Amino acid sequence: MGELLIERGLVQPDDIKKALQLQQSVGGRIGAGLVRMGSISEESLLEVLAQQLEIPVVQAGKEMPDASALFTFIKHSLLDINWCIDNRVLIWSPAEQVLQYTGRDPLSPFVRDVISYHYPEHEIKPCLVSGHSLDILIDYMRKELTAERFFAEGSETKGLREMAEEAPVVELVNNIFSKAVAFNASDIHLDPQVEVFRVRLRVDGVLQTHLEQPIDRYPAVASRVKLISEIDIAERRLPQDGRITTRVNGREMDVRVSTLPGIHGESIVMRLLPKDRKELSLQTLGLEQDHMDLVGALMQESNGIVLVTGPTGSGKSTTLYAALQEATDGTRKILTVEDPVEYQLPGITQVQAHAEIGYTFAKALRAFLRQDPDVIMVGEIRDLETAQIAIQSALTGHLVLSTLHTNDSLSAFTRLIDMGVEPFLVAAPIKAVQAQRLVRKVCKHCAKPGHVPDSIAEEFIRLKRDFSPKWVESVGCALCNNTGYSGRMGVYEIVPISTELHDMIIANTPVTEMRKLARRQGHRSMYQDGLIKAAKGLTTVEEVMRATNIDAE
Repeated sequence: MGELLIERGLVQPDDIKKALQLQQSVGGRIGAGLVRMGSISEESLLEVLAQQLEIPVVQAGKEMPDASALFTFIKHSLLDINWCIDNRVLIWSPAEQVLQYTGRDPLSPFVRDVISYHYPEHEIKPCLVSGHSLDILIDYMRKELTAERFFAEGSETKGLREMAEEAPVVELVNNIFSKAVAFNASDIHLDPQVEVFRVRLRVDGVLQTHLEQPIDRYPAVASRVKLISEIDIAERRLPQDGRITTRVNGREMDVRVSTLPGIHGESIVMRLLPKDRKELSLQTLGLEQDHMDLVGALMQESNGIVLVTGPTGSGKSTTLYAALQEATDGTRKILTVEDPVEYQLPGITQVQAHAEIGYTFAKALRAFLRQDPDVIMVGEIRDLETAQIAIQSALTGHLVLSTLHTNDSLSAFTRLIDMGVEPFLVAAPIKAVQAQRLVRKVCKHCAKPGHVPDSIAEEFIRLKRDFSPKWVESVGCALCNNTGYSGRMGVYEIVPISTELHDMIIANTPVTEMRKLARRQGHRSMYQDGLIKAAKGLTTVEEVMRATNIDAE
């Protein structure tokens, strides 16, 4: 081995001498000594060993199962799981009558003999694995075995509150939070089923299953979440809401918790709200330069209403926060009323609405008018009373920002009229409406050049942009959890209210006619805005179509 490493220029003769001295004093193999001394990386050593011994190098989740699947297989195998943990041996079956194994010393005759004794009819194949990976997998198995014993014994002898404070439960819940933050998840879903409960993370708007655990662990896990979010542990028949403030992986997080009783247990959803939003700005949202200029100009208005529309989870609040950051220059009084306050912004007075005690958006707005504000942000216009006070505020010299739940920008006028607002009052104060969706950005590490149909290429040409398109396709790799996407950005439709559009609103003209006017005036749809981003190689055409439902009128 030493000669082979020297021949390949991976180590020097002096390194071999030192490694031999280390071997004589502490034992072990010469290769391990070279790695320990820092003379060679473990990856390079494994590569040479694999070629010399003609056995493969494996990784969990790729050539071998992941930690959870390995634990399940070994637990139900003919080998004693404690023996496997103590001897640092992992086994799995990639095919019928075939067993592969790896460990601290996969070439040990003793290990092979033990496996062959229990599986005499199987073909036994050794594999190499990095020491770091082996440490993680063995540690996982040890903790999982401890947790199994704890839950089996504790469920009979301890109450849920007591179990919720025990180390295995605390560690499991902490690991769920840690994984969610590591994957930049917006939500954690705990879903109890008949035999298991699933931990799913919403990453870039899409739910992904990351963990399954036996259902008998769920009561303690649910109780732990309810305990730290100050929710009544004993109440399992009614929905409850709570909140957690915690630090995860070095990041301060606010967590909104919602429970919902189900036939297999309480479904729990946790919304993760990081407190650090330093990156929040119009530039980071994905606005094209013309849209950025338009929003910047709107934020300099002294009065009027600017509405942001879209379904739940389309980034409306984030857009308003970024716009408020733009307006925060120390010369204006800015007030917000939200339910709940998602992110704390410096230089702005933020107010939490409490409908259960009668402190509604409408009541907060009335109080705001006595606070001499310049800019007011209302989390959402939900009813006629809130709409009327927002309009009154705009007509009396205040800039009002708010959101509406509509599918596109121009449907906002119809929605307000349906609430009971007179058409002339809808048209008078509104300066602009903006619709938006979130699209996933392609993973920069694995995306590859792509092609689009001629019809889409022609559509892009009609948009008259001053750059050549660079279409891409999503692929998937370990860094993006094999989704092909990483992160999200917005696609937008922004329509300022022109004189013609103003007259159409007063006449209660159908939305389809207003949309045609907006296109004639040069205001692009969300689909067209997404097409520009796809042509820049930031996302895929398929993702734009998915997010906008081909909103190409």
